[in-house]
Amino acid sequence: MFKGFFGTILGLGLAGFCSAAELPAGKVVFHADFDSSDALAPWGSAPRGVSLGVGRSGTGLMITRSAAEGPGTVVVSTSLPVDSLLGCQVRCEAQVRADAVAEPPKPWNGIKVMLHTDSPSEGKRWDQQQNVHGTFDWRTVRFTVWVPPDATLARLILGLEDTRGRVWFDEVKVTVLKDPRDVSVVPARTGPVFKGHDQPRLRGAMVQPDISAESLRVLGSDWKANVLRWQLIRYVASGKETTLGEYDIWLENELAKLDRALPLCAAQGVKVVVDLHSPPGGMRTQSGYIGSDGGLFTNSAAQAKFVAVWQHMARRYRDNPSVWGYDLANEPVEEGDPGEGCDNWQALATRAAKAIRAIDSRHAIIVEPAPWGGPAAIRNLDPLPVEGVVYSVHMYVPHEFTHQGVQGQGDSVTYPGMIAGRAFDKSALRRTLQPVIDFQARHRVHVFVGEFSAIRWAPGATDYLRDCIALFEENSWDWTYHAFREYQGWSVEYGEKREDLQPAVATTDRQRLLLEWFGRNGSR
Repeated sequence: MFKGFFGTILGLGLAGFCSAAELPAGKVVFHADFDSSDALAPWGSAPRGVSLGVGRSGTGLMITRSAAEGPGTVVVSTSLPVDSLLGCQVRCEAQVRADAVAEPPKPWNGIKVMLHTDSPSEGKRWDQQQNVHGTFDWRTVRFTVWVPPDATLARLILGLEDTRGRVWFDEVKVTVLKDPRDVSVVPARTGPVFKGHDQPRLRGAMVQPDISAESLRVLGSDWKANVLRWQLIRYVASGKETTLGEYDIWLENELAKLDRALPLCAAQGVKVVVDLHSPPGGMRTQSGYIGSDGGLFTNSAAQAKFVAVWQHMARRYRDNPSVWGYDLANEPVEEGDPGEGCDNWQALATRAAKAIRAIDSRHAIIVEPAPWGGPAAIRNLDPLPVEGVVYSVHMYVPHEFTHQGVQGQGDSVTYPGMIAGRAFDKSALRRTLQPVIDFQARHRVHVFVGEFSAIRWAPGATDYLRDCIALFEENSWDWTYHAFREYQGWSVEYGEKREDLQPAVATTDRQRLLLEWFGRNGSR
């Protein structure tokens, strides 16, 4: 979602991790153990700081950036057989040891085990495991990613980025886990597609948990939205120690707010998506609301709590007709291998969904793919073996346009136009969403776009939103705009100039667009 030395890393491919005992077998298409005398030859000319050293077994690759040199970047790379990887799910892994690798400025800096691909459909991508630095003995660094079916380049990168210290690499492997050319056709589901509601379409917005009763009235009665995505979001100060017990206290306070809002939503004819924006343990270490109680994918207690939380909420809301569905986890991201006794996202989502279904047979279970819930990530997800599941994605592509200036000033990017070296218009957005369209058709499931937006000062934001909504409607997807009366940067009630810090007097074009679509929701 950000831009660094290797460019944009929107849609990091960190999904599909399994514990060591569960790692699926596959075809190894690349293996480097650095034991031969010419082991560095495939990696090109070795820059300063690159040499052979003691590996985990035999010889390994050693890369050093001294303290005297200060933070910097030292990497090597080698080409992979891209034709063998097209459209495949691949696992990249290496045995890694580190000595005093300084914490880098960004989570995607530091020790690099990275796959770089380029394709007409998805542009340049740099997929990796984040947050790798410090001092540690040999351990596995591993991530799984889908290679675009039209990729023209695939390079494996090892090294240090924007840091200093010493790192060793050994037993570097790239393995094909799923090859679409070897996958049999999935039998189509029969019967009507489950939506969990009887409306022609659900169209609405995402809201923050402290939204006022008056704002709920405006969204429902005045704007005619018929669904809202209610965030259960926890903010924890960076570095603050938290416990799973504290999580229970926080959750009960948040559910009390939701309980007070549900009768107001019912009065306005608005359905509610319960969005667990902050699951036990958290998932995204670069986000401020994550505590230090273990991490959802590294702490088995956090995973047990995750399932228990959904059992608790299923009991609480199973008879409430205003609740449309349960969004299991917002933008799940697996940071490396799951801890011992932990599930990957596919398995954990299945556990939670089955636990909910044992209590509540009525409400939709909404599942986003890892990582980050992006359209391309839907390829990482298999349909859950549970009835009544709706699949959700978030649409912020191209990120350079939708989030321009959010992290500070930067170049102005216009839609439609050339963005990050690619032409973006409605046709390009359709190609971006094609994996979701294919998933929907292949598995006969319903799709919900839980978030989409463009920062209000983005030139062409109205055109972008118009094209996105048209594509959602073309495919009969429900959707919620991000966001209603939350941060003013996303608000359609504020003008297009960044310095406009008060709601606009006249209706903005972006608000008019939403009102036009909400007006089609029909009678309550």
